[in-house]
Amino acid sequence: MSRPFAGEGTAETTDADRSPGLWRNRDFNLLWTGQCLSDLGGAMVELALPLLVLQQTGSPAQAGLVGTAGLVTTLVCRLPAGVLADRLDRRRLMITCDVLRLTGYALLGWAVATGAASLPVIVAVVIAGAAATAVFSTAEHASVRKLVRPDQLTAAVARNEARAYAVSLTGPPLGGLLFGFARALPFLGNALSHLLSLVAVACIRRPLQEVRREAAPPVAVSAAQGLRFLLGHPFLRALLVIAAPLNMAFTGMIFAMTLALLDAGVPPALVGLAGTIFALGGFLGALVAPALQRRLRLPVLMRLLCWTTAALMAVSTLLAGSVLAAIPLAAAVFLGPTANAALFAHQAAVTPDHLQGRVVSGVLLAAGSAAALAPALAGALLARFDPAPAMLVFPALVAVAAVTATRGKGIRGLPDQQPGPA
Repeated sequence: MSRPFAGEGTAETTDADRSPGLWRNRDFNLLWTGQCLSDLGGAMVELALPLLVLQQTGSPAQAGLVGTAGLVTTLVCRLPAGVLADRLDRRRLMITCDVLRLTGYALLGWAVATGAASLPVIVAVVIAGAAATAVFSTAEHASVRKLVRPDQLTAAVARNEARAYAVSLTGPPLGGLLFGFARALPFLGNALSHLLSLVAVACIRRPLQEVRREAAPPVAVSAAQGLRFLLGHPFLRALLVIAAPLNMAFTGMIFAMTLALLDAGVPPALVGLAGTIFALGGFLGALVAPALQRRLRLPVLMRLLCWTTAALMAVSTLLAGSVLAAIPLAAAVFLGPTANAALFAHQAAVTPDHLQGRVVSGVLLAAGSAAALAPALAGALLARFDPAPAMLVFPALVAVAAVTATRGKGIRGLPDQQPGPA
């Protein structure tokens, strides 16, 4: 794996270079554990929020409005979040975000318990929480390189991937269980998770960014610098072209598969089981991602993963309307974390520290925007075509990523070396 650019921590040994193995790295484990809890709280609320709105209004449209408000806020805040993560102290920034989320969801829990949780209150808390989460996650991504050795980056990103899939497996059922006991519990639990995250971040000893020796330029100039670097670097351009269609394809396939199963009369319990299989495939894939990445150079790895994922998704479309379609799709999801770990670890390695936040935010904005469009695209296709031909659009999108991984100079031009052990 490539080292950071000259002038960005390569001339002398950094704190990350002296860090112990990943499982004994106190500061990284504090950040990771705090985010496990914070993500778990967020996953509980993802289920509890629409249940709360449905109970209060009886309107699925208004329940969807709440989710859309959070998603749109996240996308709008991505680029400003990158600027903030590069201009301000990242530790203080993350603590501030946790204070905001802690306060918002504690107040929402209190409002639910007292019967004062009107729709405007719920939407306000969701928007504030989504904005804080967008800033926090960007600062967290930008900080990882300062906490681990360069040869540990892939393993660190893979552990973050495993965290995301694990909470997607456990969070919604736990949120539903707590909501059944008392409607306020998921929201109060989320507030508690942000309190624990705050404590974990505050206990990190190592600085999360390099010392800034120059005054920060104006905000607009700062944002333009990040985008210019992102679009001017061959690998990062390729990352955009690969990450966006992959995210859209995975989101669209899972959404379309769910609709096709429901339309075929599959019992909701089995539809839910298919969703669990997808998440389990991603979780297991995240566990083996470092081992796969160690054995394959990044260009070979990306070609293998993209073409294999396109083939598996194509097979899944042939089984549309059957629960069996979940099996090849889960196998495709299994490969996803390895791709993310390899790509984002290399992104962290080649991006100077003072640009990490802006580059990460640009990549996440492109990938998130594509994923946000996927359900609408899937719904429109299924409204006009049978499930199998409609869903073929998504493996075709992965093929676009595969062509970029095969032919794009940003991937082909990478050093011909085996990544270091994690």
